[in-house]
Amino acid sequence: MAHTTVDSGFLQLTLLVVKALMVVAGGSVVYYATKAYRRTGDQSLGYLAAGFGLVLFGSILAGLAYELLETALIVGVVIESGFVLAGFVMIAYSLKR
Repeated sequence: MAHTTVDSGFLQLTLLVVKALMVVAGGSVVYYATKAYRRTGDQSLGYLAAGFGLVLFGSILAGLAYELLETALIVGVVIESGFVLAGFVMIAYSLKR
């Protein structure tokens, strides 16, 4: 199977749009989970909000590292993956409680 060449400018714009949509969607999940935690006082919801917050923060940090610091894309992927892992662990913990 042959690989095709894709315009890197198009890919960068696509990545920027997807990351922006992730911030909006992820931010709303964190907002509603935090709101539910404050309303109920249930610690599990607090951990859930924190877990999703870590996932969102990792995505934002990876995008900033790539766009503003001009690091290699793989550096952003590693940063994001670490935060996603930590976030998923916290989400799993919140569901186990």
